[in-house]
Amino acid sequence: MQTQQRPVFQLVSYVLILSQLVYFSYADVGTAAQYSPPYLPTACYGDDQTQFPSSNLFAAAGDGIWDNGASCGRQYLVRCISASQPGTCVEDQTIQVKIVDYAPTAQSPPSTQSTTIVLSETAFGGITNIAVDSINIEFQQV
Repeated sequence: MQTQQRPVFQLVSYVLILSQLVYFSYADVGTAAQYSPPYLPTACYGDDQTQFPSSNLFAAAGDGIWDNGASCGRQYLVRCISASQPGTCVEDQTIQVKIVDYAPTAQSPPSTQSTTIVLSETAFGGITNIAVDSINIEFQQV
């Protein structure tokens, strides 16, 4: 009886140790561009100036997260994870943005087409060190 319990105990121990080493991420990976003023009118709220957060951390949704307009008002945590130029991303910097527009119909064209999300100038500058057209991001709805 004693010999059968030992392998089970070892197996449980290994599983517990491995579970501590594995990191589960609930975020998605995509791309981001930036856009500049004018930002009005938007697909979500038209000409309403109050749609923009006072922090100016807002974004236009790309086709992948637009969800037929259901993304309007959603909040996302966004972090730059890489870019074509080394040193572009601000290390360990995450911003929270509000979706206020639909990227393909935004008043101002994005720096790169067909990205997951298009960030305001302020938002893009908050997670990048240098000017680039697009970045790779990790994002999560909150």
